[in-house]
Amino acid sequence: MIGGVTGVEEPVRTDQATAHAADESRLGGRFWRLWSASAVSNLADGIVKIALPLVAVGYTRSPVLVAGVATAFSLPWLLFALPAGALADRLDRRQVMLAANALRAVVIGGLALAVAFDAGSIWLLYLVALGLGMAETLYDTSAQSILPQVVTRDRLPRANGRLAAVELAANQFVGPPLAGFLVAAGVALALAGPAVLWAVAVAALLLVAGRFRIERDEPTTMRADIVEGLRFLWRHRLLRTLATMVGTSNFITSAIFAVLVLYAVGPDSPIGLTEPGYGLLLTTIAAGIVLGSVATARIEQRLGRSRTLALSVLAMAAVVGVPALSTNPFVIGTVFFVGGILLATWNVITISLRQRITPDRLLGRVNSGYRMLAWGSMPAGALVGGVAAEVFGLRAVFAIMGLLTLTLLLGMFVVTDANIEAAERDAAT
Repeated sequence: MIGGVTGVEEPVRTDQATAHAADESRLGGRFWRLWSASAVSNLADGIVKIALPLVAVGYTRSPVLVAGVATAFSLPWLLFALPAGALADRLDRRQVMLAANALRAVVIGGLALAVAFDAGSIWLLYLVALGLGMAETLYDTSAQSILPQVVTRDRLPRANGRLAAVELAANQFVGPPLAGFLVAAGVALALAGPAVLWAVAVAALLLVAGRFRIERDEPTTMRADIVEGLRFLWRHRLLRTLATMVGTSNFITSAIFAVLVLYAVGPDSPIGLTEPGYGLLLTTIAAGIVLGSVATARIEQRLGRSRTLALSVLAMAAVVGVPALSTNPFVIGTVFFVGGILLATWNVITISLRQRITPDRLLGRVNSGYRMLAWGSMPAGALVGGVAAEVFGLRAVFAIMGLLTLTLLLGMFVVTDANIEAAERDAAT
């Protein structure tokens, strides 16, 4: 009996491996070149987002001023997201991505030179963060909008899962500890590294062949384009609810991560980590997110999309609130890792859904409108986190935001499996 079972199972495993390899190859060479460019670009992004607050701590210990760096970085999502979406639907999306990465390389390279010649300041950090954030709105909006032009819609979940895994691995798993070590080695080095990486990403994007501009029947104004995209988003109850939920969650996470560096880094801080230790702590949530991105299809198949998204909200509440309950980095890191697994499923499921139910010609504008709601709250969150830390103390920020996270469960009355399936049927007709 044992030998018989083994003989039956071996071909099944081989067939599954062959099918998996064939499925991966059907994503196409253009996808994997886009994937490579995304990996390098997000590694640069991950280094910068950790390096800038660490550099800011060298200029000031004020929670408000340190949180101001995160505010400046995310402010363009509130001010510039809608024009970025209109441009993504008007121009070749790959060309927009190329220009954005070139701009980021120049801006961060200029800051590295300023720091090397002792010309840096907290105010210069704000200016650079603002410029990087503006380029990010262009790059990210076009990157999400270009994917349905690279792979077929039935392969979007797998493609988004692979992109999410490498983006998060680079941005949050490799980037944070690398940033900590680079800052410890030299601030100018920590800033020059991302400049080189974004230049490499430009070279990788040049290898993605094809034309990625949506053809138009008649010319329109930028204002008309923006209004059309916003109207579609606002009238779509499911998308509107998801965008509002993400906006609230990003407000919360911006509030806590804007001040987490003060809570975690330094001998006098509650957690007492070094700069490299802080980077390693953040990699725990990134490791969970990478694992969750790859496993989303299985989790979704077993639990259903609505239930999986509800569990993601509970996971976020745990991640946000755990520093209020413990200063042990091993406890916090464990919760970050487990929570990250479920947090990843939110991105893969909702991004794939948005790409499926939005017409190609509107995708850039709907993505940007969605992200304006979702990411436009981040500057306010970072500012509120800094002010709340000044008034109530650092630990109180994590407790308050953890409780606020639970209110997101109200949105699940709209985000049901029945409503998701109905939206997909309507888009297919």
